[in-house]
Amino acid sequence: MNDRQAPSYNGQLRSHRVEVPECIGECHGIRIFGRLLKSVMFSTDVATIANANADAVIAVYPFTPQPRIVSAVMSVADMPVFFGVGGGFTSGARSVNQAIAAENMGAIGVVLNAPVPPEVLREIKENVDIPVVATIVSAAQDTEARIAAGVDILNVAASTDTPAVVAQLRARHPGFPIMATGGPTDATIRATIAAGADAITYTPPDTGVLLAEIMRSHRERYRAEG
Repeated sequence: MNDRQAPSYNGQLRSHRVEVPECIGECHGIRIFGRLLKSVMFSTDVATIANANADAVIAVYPFTPQPRIVSAVMSVADMPVFFGVGGGFTSGARSVNQAIAAENMGAIGVVLNAPVPPEVLREIKENVDIPVVATIVSAAQDTEARIAAGVDILNVAASTDTPAVVAQLRARHPGFPIMATGGPTDATIRATIAAGADAITYTPPDTGVLLAEIMRSHRERYRAEG
């Protein structure tokens, strides 16, 4: 058996980047258009997206979906991107049009929020040729109706209840693709994987937090020199 590690190159300037937890690599992944995606970073921050090693990005935000945001993220992303196209306050024809626009601008998939009705999911699926992802916040949601409408992936975002919800969905839909929030630690990520998640969404540290760490080291350096 060959246990040789894969060679690695980081460079000097790009060695400081956002890296997803290695334990995410323990999940099976979801293969989309030939790409195996295991880690999906939750962010719309273009600086973070341009300096991350995730397999993909999920760009969902609490505002009305806009093509210019799709354009901004796509301009810096080195990895595939899933875009939020509504499902809550924004729905109906507007979500359908946003999904079509996102596909035309290079999205690998579109994400709909929990309240989206099955008929909107069905219309989106009829108009795009990329995965349609439905967000699930509770096992009480009618996942059967969403799957019947053509949804390709379930995206579980149930906070601390995520592993339990994933386990229930896995029991109901044994072979269906599920991505889910992994939480803040290796232990919570592994619990979500063990529950049946195929891919893990990961929320990186805020850029303000990362910058604060750098500034702290600079201050300590100059205090020592002084």
